[in-house]
Amino acid sequence: MTNPNLKLNPKLFKEDIDPVRGREGSSHTSSLRDKQHTSASNGVEQVPTRFGYGEGLVIAGKENPNVVALCADLTDSTRTSVFKKEFPDRFVEVGIGEQNMASLASGMAAVGKIPFISSYAMFSPGRNWEQIRTTICYNNQNVKIAGAHSGVSVGPDGATHQAIEDMAITRVIPNMVVIAPCDAIEAKKATIAAARYKGPVYIRFTREKTPIMTTEETPFEIGKAEIYREGKDVTIICCGPLVYEALKAAEELAKEGIEAEVINNHTIKPMDKETILESVKKTGCVVTIEEHQAAGGMGSAVSEILSQNFPAPMEIIGVKDRFGESGEPNELLEKFGLTAKNIIESAKKAIKRK
Repeated sequence: MTNPNLKLNPKLFKEDIDPVRGREGSSHTSSLRDKQHTSASNGVEQVPTRFGYGEGLVIAGKENPNVVALCADLTDSTRTSVFKKEFPDRFVEVGIGEQNMASLASGMAAVGKIPFISSYAMFSPGRNWEQIRTTICYNNQNVKIAGAHSGVSVGPDGATHQAIEDMAITRVIPNMVVIAPCDAIEAKKATIAAARYKGPVYIRFTREKTPIMTTEETPFEIGKAEIYREGKDVTIICCGPLVYEALKAAEELAKEGIEAEVINNHTIKPMDKETILESVKKTGCVVTIEEHQAAGGMGSAVSEILSQNFPAPMEIIGVKDRFGESGEPNELLEKFGLTAKNIIESAKKAIKRK
């Protein structure tokens, strides 16, 4: 069962919400709701994580008048529009100029502002990587980068808009913090936490609506992984909305007598080395899953920790050295092997290798 101490969504894996309409006025997602972009599946309400960014940005703006927002002609898609409406004098529309946006933000941070820059992740941190590296991180400027439409679940937009390399290219930059929130509520918390943190932060968000797994009471702290389900046979380390697939896999494995420990490893850098090592030392093997290239992302970061401290059988689930493609989000997750079924198969393989 899920860890009761973390106060996760009590509706996880319970068929108590209408599968089409959801539940109006749900207490933990009401402020994130948008009828056009929310639904329910398997009893769990779904909201895009980018919606959490929009709400978190407004809260951060109310908390600190130095918070400002810049966008590269994608205010609605990135949900920066919510901040623009609330604080029009603290918003800058840069236009299609992501490199310029990063450099502008660095200059604003140099005089005490806390800039959040947003675009699709393919364009920021993708297109403007050098400006992020040199003008922001090299100078350790207090800029936050919000990358929307990450992963293959972007869907029909296809390979050109599916950022599946973003965690790799950001985690290697000195001074950068990298976060992949599991749901819209955690995305809101991550945005607020990023505003309070002094230094560069990259947060990735999804386009498609995804399950709400947490509540307002669920803990979130930059650099602190959370054990969402305790187990003794295999550790499943995950990030982003695929945490839900990991929890589903653990439910199914439990029916076969295999107890999986599920860790929401939302902070890719700095990674919570202590929690990971403690879990793997207990279970003896590990599976990682991410909506990202298998090389260079979260799984690679976990393997760096284990190889130097506690080598153990490991299976890395991610996109296998190829580009994305157009399709429906769920179809693409299945095609690229990023579902509960694939986690179950990998968990059994890892256990056999112990």
